[in-house]
Amino acid sequence: MIIFKKLVMCSMLNRSELIQKISSLLSSQGFETSDIYEQRCFDLVARKKLLLLLLKTFINVDSINESHAEEMRKISEIFLASPIIIGEKSKNGALEEDIVYERHGVPVICMDTLKNMLLYNEYPEVLADRGGYFVKINGNILKEYREEYSLSLKDLADLAHVSRTTMYKYENGTAKTNTETAMILEEILNTKITLNIDLFEPYTKTEDNTGKFQENSKKTEDLKKLGFGVVMTNKSPFDSVATIENKKNSSLIANLENNRKPKTLEKMAIPLKDLSLITSSESAFIINNEKFKDSIDGIPVIKSWELKEFEDSNELLKIIKERRDN
Repeated sequence: MIIFKKLVMCSMLNRSELIQKISSLLSSQGFETSDIYEQRCFDLVARKKLLLLLLKTFINVDSINESHAEEMRKISEIFLASPIIIGEKSKNGALEEDIVYERHGVPVICMDTLKNMLLYNEYPEVLADRGGYFVKINGNILKEYREEYSLSLKDLADLAHVSRTTMYKYENGTAKTNTETAMILEEILNTKITLNIDLFEPYTKTEDNTGKFQENSKKTEDLKKLGFGVVMTNKSPFDSVATIENKKNSSLIANLENNRKPKTLEKMAIPLKDLSLITSSESAFIINNEKFKDSIDGIPVIKSWELKEFEDSNELLKIIKERRDN
């Protein structure tokens, strides 16, 4: 029978220390990590094989802006990444170890919870929500052991002090339960029935990826005509992310805005290089200025008028790769 862990408070760090500890921890576990991007919707991107993490840190997790969290979710959806906020406290006190919180649709944990997952492969089971702590139950296991003990739904419901309808929902995976009820059920059935919360699952919630954060530009519309889904960003080191649905290695991170000075573009090339490597994406500048050649500091340049000449996304990606390689 499982025994729920005693809730343990995470140790307090300042934000810079927290980011550095996260980066060091990920590197020690074989992750390739990006540079740190403070004042963005994410601080750090990390990859290990197929696992891609999009991480943001806060001392007080109530500080996260809803629009920034939405941007974080949308970028994660494009890259099939796992968005996670790592913090120290909320208005209710310090975040607890092995507890998953949530802010604006993004899971929130403390540093020790992340460490447990990476070092010991121990995933949290408990979700903090309004009204207390909750867990999800493995309905198949619950039904199997209930029948093994020759208990009806009503029998088990009565023993656990819940309704027959609630027990039916547990078995069908349509309801979560509080930790107290889960412990009672595990004691009755003498087996573990709770499910781990896999925070490393890619974010796949379907949303409208149509440039919500900035007004659509002509460049954005031209990318869409080529078959890309485009997300415009406000708080990222790039202007947009474009991708082709159900096609591998088709993501493109791009800077689109006009009238930037050459030195500014050279500075912007640094995060484009960094993040395209970590996310296994192509990167490009899409600009109007005819003075620029085929690349800026190794990042391919596509002229605005060229977008209208391409027949489809494959042709654009082919040209980007050729200019990158050259």
